[in-house]
Amino acid sequence: MNHSRLTASIGDRTARIAIIGQGYVGLPLAVEFARTGFSVIGVDTDLDRVGALQAGQSYTPDLESEDLISLLRQGRYAATADFSVLERTDVVIICVPTPLRKSKDPDISFVVAAGSEVAARFHPGQLVILESTTYPETTEELLLPIFRAKGAKVGEDFFLAFSPERIDPANPTYRVKDIPKVVGGVTPACTRLAAALYGQIVPRVYEVSSPKVAELAKLYENVFRNVNIALANEFALMCRRLGVSTKEVIDAAATKPFGFMPFYPGPGIGGHCIPVDPLYLSWKLRLDGYESRFIALADEINRGMPSYVVELTAEALNGQRRCLNGAKILALGVAYKRGVGDIRESPALEILKRLREKGADVSYADPRVPSVVLDGSLLKAIEPTPEAVAAADCVLILTDHPEFNYRQIVELASLVIDTRNATWGIPAPQGKVVAL
Repeated sequence: MNHSRLTASIGDRTARIAIIGQGYVGLPLAVEFARTGFSVIGVDTDLDRVGALQAGQSYTPDLESEDLISLLRQGRYAATADFSVLERTDVVIICVPTPLRKSKDPDISFVVAAGSEVAARFHPGQLVILESTTYPETTEELLLPIFRAKGAKVGEDFFLAFSPERIDPANPTYRVKDIPKVVGGVTPACTRLAAALYGQIVPRVYEVSSPKVAELAKLYENVFRNVNIALANEFALMCRRLGVSTKEVIDAAATKPFGFMPFYPGPGIGGHCIPVDPLYLSWKLRLDGYESRFIALADEINRGMPSYVVELTAEALNGQRRCLNGAKILALGVAYKRGVGDIRESPALEILKRLREKGADVSYADPRVPSVVLDGSLLKAIEPTPEAVAAADCVLILTDHPEFNYRQIVELASLVIDTRNATWGIPAPQGKVVAL
């Protein structure tokens, strides 16, 4: 009875949905369900974030504040820090952070806390879905026992599934509604219900046999990116030794219409997914006595890129008879990727820190990150004015935000270190622009 009633409420979009975690994943997901006609409430423990959302202020590049205000006025979306709202919901989707500890072990405390809040307010007929990226078997070994302890029978009293988030912030081509969803339930009934739910907002739902398969699918996606980025980064080191342009070589290889996918080098890897998720898998496998060598090697190469960028900067300055110690360095961008203001795991922060340790006079410009904290000190962004660019001994491009005028930068700067190929194709005197 619970299954048929929930199926019907999903089909006619009267099911009440709560999404725990209103960050870069949870908020766009909540908005997409609300746009489709569901009544959605976003739950978050960050009171400042909740207050901003209640006021209709969006902080993600994937959502305009006007759209959020419209949904608030329609009563389709609301935000709260009060978990008691879970008592009145039919569907709960968990989208909380899963960071790494300093020891590089998974920190799943947010998942445990969210699951405990849901279980404490459990009522028969609820569908619970975990979207947070985590190690395989988390759904069945961690969440399922929390509900069983309340006497709930999975597939009968409640329904539990895993569906990995696939959001790419600031990607205008692939937003929530454009990306197929993978779904794996603890029982076939769980899978069918979760698939029915996501089928309301995405073009395709791909059902797998278990949560473990869905968990692994997400990890493999990011391991694939991590390893290929590492390959591109190591290839950049090789090309520099051979005196050729990495981008020119990769662009040439990319003309092959099959069997090749271009990845380009950068100053390191950042964001919540690529630097973190592969280590969740390697940690899990290490418990079973298996060492994931590709993951370890890729992590070593990618985490070594900030040091390489600093060495490259010092070498380029030396070529202009300047010393890194005392040099004025203007860094362009500290966000982990183009078009966002997210600095989680951003390699730019490590680069700025290392430059300062070596005595460089460091400033930065980023239209989306007004300030950062480096070693306990606050560093505020400056405007990349023509005067600021011309006054720098070196302009270091770390994030290729579209707001920067790269042609003007190449024209006015004494030296440009381009870690993102943002200046590719812009004419410059020999040695003025150094790219990975």
